[in-house]
Amino acid sequence: MENYKEKKWYTTDNPRISFETGTSVGEMKKQLWEASDEEIDKILEEYGMGAPSELGKAGSYIQTTPRSKQVEKRNKNDIVFIPIGCTENHGMHANTGLDTFMVTQIIEGVRRYTAKRGCECSLTFPPLNYGGHPYHHMGMPGTIIMPQEVVVETLIYTMVGLWNDGYRKMILVNNHGHKWMIETAVHEFFKRFQLPAIVMAVEWHRAVREFFTPETTHANSMDTPFIHADEAETAVAQLLFPDMIDMDSAEEAWPTSYLFNGHYDNSIDSYGRPHTWSEGEGHAAIERTGTPQGVVGNPKLATPEKAKRPIAAILKYLTLVHDEILEKYPAGKLPPVDMITLRTKEELAPFLKEPLSEGWKSVDQLPRIGIFEKL
Repeated sequence: MENYKEKKWYTTDNPRISFETGTSVGEMKKQLWEASDEEIDKILEEYGMGAPSELGKAGSYIQTTPRSKQVEKRNKNDIVFIPIGCTENHGMHANTGLDTFMVTQIIEGVRRYTAKRGCECSLTFPPLNYGGHPYHHMGMPGTIIMPQEVVVETLIYTMVGLWNDGYRKMILVNNHGHKWMIETAVHEFFKRFQLPAIVMAVEWHRAVREFFTPETTHANSMDTPFIHADEAETAVAQLLFPDMIDMDSAEEAWPTSYLFNGHYDNSIDSYGRPHTWSEGEGHAAIERTGTPQGVVGNPKLATPEKAKRPIAAILKYLTLVHDEILEKYPAGKLPPVDMITLRTKEELAPFLKEPLSEGWKSVDQLPRIGIFEKL
């Protein structure tokens, strides 16, 4: 067991920003914090950032790759990144598909990087081009809201389908405010099917929140905390897909709150407050009446330079996750079946074979067990 009292922390000029020493994550973040602007540019170049969207590029996603080539790729690396975005009003200056293009272009960078190293990961098309939304987004034109059960069921059966095709290590990278729905889907996937898998949901902005938090160490730091369609999101969009952004139309807008000042945090928990933004409603105006501009913050402060360090950080973090999984569990290997499910190794043996090989069974033949078997 780790001794917390003996833990050491790398601190910065901002009391809200520190990095845990002695862990791969903390050391990676510390290194990026101390990196020069030139070193950050080099990282972005290594990942090919600045390239156009690859959603229609042959060989980039599972759905754009000949199956023979995709199976060959999976046999070397069975990790799949699942991007999750939405369609949402991001102000007059930005595109409603901002979340989807942001997350897909990030994971495309990871794919390019792993391909250069000779062990390419896989990407799947976004299962959610629309998405679930918090209550306060109701009534906004341009925002398309799916019911929670649609979001959850879509994600569950996306994971089931990928598992059935041999992708048993899944990293869901989220770019939108429906985090609790993704977590629900992950847990329901395991409860219903009792399949061995490694599944991680990454709220990517929070995963590297230190690099979005305003600070004084770096010349290109954000000036305002990350919220929505604001300086931070606009800066990332300017860096990744500038042709979709019209800065001449950018407007500043801030929310109206009636209660609980200091209780609720922002989108990346910059302040360490008692509640995340999603843990309540009714204490502040809904978007339609409070910020009908579709913006919460000041996108006019954005520059692409401000997004470089956060994007470098998430690329490095996702690569770290990828590498640690593959090092511990190479393609075709998983933690012990009987330790992470209630099934036996013998029961699952045919389901773990190469799809369509002799003796293989599909998840459609899987006997359901437990109290969730009829769901």
